[in-house]
Amino acid sequence: MALGIMSGTSADGIDVALVRISDRAASLENFAAFPFPARIRETILRLGEGRATTTAELSQINFLLGEEFAGAALAACRKFRIRPSQIALIGSHGQTVFHQGAPAWFCGRRAASTLQIGEPSVIAARTGITTVGDFRPADMAAGGQGAPLVPFVDYLLYRNARVGRAALNIGGIANVTVIPRSAKIKDVFAFDTGPGNMVIDALVRHFTHGRKSFDRNGEMAARGKLLPRLLDQLLCDKYFLKPPPKTAGREQYGENYLRRVLAHREARRARPQDVIRTATILTALSIVDAFHRYVLPRTKVGETIISGGGTHNPVLVAQLEASLPGILLRTSGELGVPQDAKEAFAFALLAWETLHRRPANVPGATGAKKAAVLGKVCYAE
Repeated sequence: MALGIMSGTSADGIDVALVRISDRAASLENFAAFPFPARIRETILRLGEGRATTTAELSQINFLLGEEFAGAALAACRKFRIRPSQIALIGSHGQTVFHQGAPAWFCGRRAASTLQIGEPSVIAARTGITTVGDFRPADMAAGGQGAPLVPFVDYLLYRNARVGRAALNIGGIANVTVIPRSAKIKDVFAFDTGPGNMVIDALVRHFTHGRKSFDRNGEMAARGKLLPRLLDQLLCDKYFLKPPPKTAGREQYGENYLRRVLAHREARRARPQDVIRTATILTALSIVDAFHRYVLPRTKVGETIISGGGTHNPVLVAQLEASLPGILLRTSGELGVPQDAKEAFAFALLAWETLHRRPANVPGATGAKKAAVLGKVCYAE
């Protein structure tokens, strides 16, 4: 048995998946989610936005998040009625606070880098369970962008001899894995399409002065009207024209992007629900644009399997269905792993591969020059 721990770009909490794994199969046994304390979430979001910090603060929050992840793992064991000694392995994604997937100039040289915090040594020490963390750097050292990493698991879960599939995760950022019919791992490709819930959530927090952190069930978007000029401008974002492999995060769609949205003439005159509806349609149409621009010209897709928090937004899902005729939308829950548990489930499997010294990146997804064993192993004893 293994635990997968995930905290995404929205930083809304810690997801913990209990996974039964063998070399032949993996199955989700249970799942739980634990919210971050408000001050910790505020710190994560501030660091993720690139605001001023100190090495001391970064070091402290790295270890403090390790304690939080360990606490969530132990709380999950209690909830699942399973002893920590029955868990062989933990895979912890960590909390991304910076990701520069493509090389950029720094100190006179071009460099790419990534930073996930939530010290895995602390998790191993507090739980007594061997922990694998820091998955992304090995792929980047092999020339990749360090993301997305879930495509390896998408391939294991969804490859099919009769139908081409896309696995679409709509978290803070939206990403898609494409698995052609009868695909081998070398045929799989993936990339971040752009904003998922990140811009929507930021607008909700802004307009409600922090009283709400997301648009539950798309209720605000459902009451709004589309702002066409604002949408047109947002759809001209240069990121959408960049060919894969590519990754996105708060660096592209964080606070600075929010300011640009709110500064638009049409947004300044509109009701909050109108701006939120427009951001919701932006997420859907940027995904659709990615399909038409980079996916469908390469391979036929008969089914798209959706996961992540965006699956709970009926406005978003309805726009996807209307804009992708001929492609059946299914939830990951229909195929065995509930939408909210998918990424935590994935990092349990990635940790299993690491422990067995097997590569688990997908070069067609990240742009790496070769397959790589991901992560760093922290032994409890």
